[in-house]
Amino acid sequence: MNTQSFLEHHGIARNPFAEEDAQTDPVFKQHCIQNAYHPAWDKVYGDPTEPATAIIFGPKGSGKTAMRLQVDRHLVHFNAQNPDGRVYIIRYDDFNPFLDHFCERLGRRASRKPEKALDAWRLWDHMDAILCLGVTELVDQVLLEGDSHRPKADNGNRIDTAKLSKLDRNDARDLLLLAASYDQSTSSTFSGRFEQLRKRLGYSNWNASLDLWFAIGWCMLVVGVFGWLFWNSADEEGVRTWNLLWFIPLLCFFGKLPYLIRWCRNQFAAMGIHRHMRVGKRETSSVRKVLMQFPSKELASQPLPRYDRTDDRYELLRKFQSLLGRLGFDGVIVLMDRVDEPHMTGGKPELMRRFVWPLLDNKLLKHPGMGFKLMLPEELYRDTERETREFHERARLDKQNVIPAFSWTGESLYDLTRSRMLACASEGKHPDPKELFDDSLSYERMLSAFESLRVPRHLFRFLYRVLVEHCNQFTDAAPKYKIDASTFETSLAVYVREMERV
Repeated sequence: MNTQSFLEHHGIARNPFAEEDAQTDPVFKQHCIQNAYHPAWDKVYGDPTEPATAIIFGPKGSGKTAMRLQVDRHLVHFNAQNPDGRVYIIRYDDFNPFLDHFCERLGRRASRKPEKALDAWRLWDHMDAILCLGVTELVDQVLLEGDSHRPKADNGNRIDTAKLSKLDRNDARDLLLLAASYDQSTSSTFSGRFEQLRKRLGYSNWNASLDLWFAIGWCMLVVGVFGWLFWNSADEEGVRTWNLLWFIPLLCFFGKLPYLIRWCRNQFAAMGIHRHMRVGKRETSSVRKVLMQFPSKELASQPLPRYDRTDDRYELLRKFQSLLGRLGFDGVIVLMDRVDEPHMTGGKPELMRRFVWPLLDNKLLKHPGMGFKLMLPEELYRDTERETREFHERARLDKQNVIPAFSWTGESLYDLTRSRMLACASEGKHPDPKELFDDSLSYERMLSAFESLRVPRHLFRFLYRVLVEHCNQFTDAAPKYKIDASTFETSLAVYVREMERV
């Protein structure tokens, strides 16, 4: 018996249980993302006008990624409805590039063992990674010109060109400094992209090279004057003296001294950024060339990620937020997910703990105008219960809207199943999960069985298996369109044993 024939008999156009991963699930993305919610949805999503932090601990397959995608979609919709009070969305869910650059900075010996490498991971590394994502996205949006060049799908972070034109010189300088430190785009060369951004912002820097032109002019003047003196310094016998020539390099050096001092300052700053901004790819020479394009007065006392400390990062974060505020973004939301997927953590709780723990800092999680939505594995919550008092005083999890168990009841899983079936239903049809099974299987038994599966991923796998098992028992010539209770119970017992082995 064909599975599709069984589903079509119940008014279902396509199999609602075929997909397991929310990121590649068209049923979820096209339908359920708007109308199928976990009971804890309101606590996680909160109010976008007042960004707040929420930390969700849940097992694999419980719907953390689905929740993150739902929050993302609703924030995009919120931004479309509130153009003057939007929320900037930073999607912090691909950690491999940052961890790869981090290991390069540590060297081969330290990066051979993941636990040693992750022991060196600090809060400012998380802040640098978040700023890399946010600044790169912002620069991408600024450089987009005209609707024809914009991406077809709005990711919620589009820039209003009218507001962009209102940025003053200090705002332009701050954005250029952030780009010099954090822009990680590979669409063009670093220097070329910086120059393109400078022109787009209308940031004039002709006076940044005054000391260089002065040094060149001074050296030409010194050589010319001493050449004339040398040519006219013959003694009584007509032999020219060489006594004056040694003044040339000395005077040239003093003429170039202001430029050399600025070059050295920017070189040391570039070296500091290369060494201490460990999650991004930066070459010292490229950063120095970019810093040389700022006038000395405008670069003085500006924060840069050149030290192993969070103070500069908080200053840069405030600059970033100030820029976003001028562009119509009143808040920032960071969506963090999939911490068990990077090759360096490998899904191991002890490695994930080393990676996540530095981020659990109340000062950052409660930073004004920012909210973090952290989707974390359930194993990490058990680790928090064993942590020291110092950890809890720093993290203040009691203030972070923590959901310790992202669990589902049998009733909520039943509603979720029904939502997926309705999303896949033929026009005018309203299928219900109970209709797939024989009357010998009671509604209460279905709820208890669903609850024993705990998470949507296991439920969908089980229902898919039940459908296949039932259809394999009958032919298209003699079909049966109700699943027996015995088939349900047998498939459930087998699947539960498989779950326990895993």
